[in-house]
Parts: sequence; structure tokens; C-alpha cells
Amino acid sequence: MTAPIIRPLAPDPMMIGALASMLVATVAGGGSVGFMHPLSLETAAAFCRAGLEGAARGERIILGAFVAGELAGTVTLHLALPENQPHRAEIAKMMTLPAFRGRGIASALLVEAERLARLRGRTLLVLDTASEGGAAGLYEKHGFRRAGEIPDFALKPQGGLTGTLVYFKQI
Repeated sequence: MTAPIIRPLAPDPMMIGALASMLVATVAGGGSVGFMHPLSLETAAAFCRAGLEGAARGERIILGAFVAGELAGTVTLHLALPENQPHRAEIAKMMTLPAFRGRGIASALLVEAERLARLRGRTLLVLDTASEGGAAGLYEKHGFRRAGEIPDFALKPQGGLTGTLVYFKQI
């Protein structure tokens, strides 16, 4: 497989639609990304539009990974944090479409998010992932260290509670 093309996303209608569809598919597949199943396409589109508008204001960077022109995965790098935390950024909403999993898409997104964080003077990255079905192995492979686990942190998309694992990486 050729390497995915990673680039920041802009708030255009086609990109909002592609991201919204990915979010709906991720939640339907059990991905713990802040929403419950069933997630309507309208709700997902409103969330994605707001996120991309925040990116246009410089509050975050939303990266897309493209394979043969198709959006295959995404990750968000949150930059707008409290004024006493200008040295850090947060990794959030890591998603890869099921058809593209196992091909290094998430790894490529994570490497680019870290590079962009460094370019912006960030020296600490933080993230969390579900205890059940999350991406702990991916983050640990990329040098993130587990800070701890919070039990019963959130509802799973189809119901029931899951904990969250909290990670950090000094860069």
C-alpha cells in the first residue's frame, strides 16, 4: 500500500460530509468518540462543521489521511488550552474507516500530529482512549506513557460503561 496523504482539513461542505459519515460509522462500530448510537448524520455534520470552523480559527488542527483520494482517517490536535498550558496539546477523535484499518493510517496521522505540535512549540501531548476497544496499543507503540485509568468514565456507544486510559508523551 502506498503511504496515505496527510493534510489539514478545511470547513468545506464535502469535507464536512465525509467527516460526518466517518463519525457515524465509527460510533455505529462501537468507537468511543463522545457520541451514542444511533448518531444522526445531521448531528455528526453539525459537530464536524463546528470543529472545522474552530480549526479555521487556529484553535485546533484536524488532519485527514487520504488513500486514492478517499478520506480514510482523521485525528484532531487541540491547541486552544488554558493560558497556563501553552506548552501542551491534546490528541482527540482518532478515527480510521474500517476498510482502511491495519494499514498504518492511524500511525501516520499520529506522527504528523506530533510533528505539527512540535512546530507550534508544544512539548507535551496528552490523550485518552477507552479501556475497552480503544487504541492503547497504538499510542504505546508511539511512545505515549500511561498515566492511569479512570473507571466508568463514559458510556459505550451502544450502552454500558467503559473506563478511560490517560496517556502523555513529552516531545
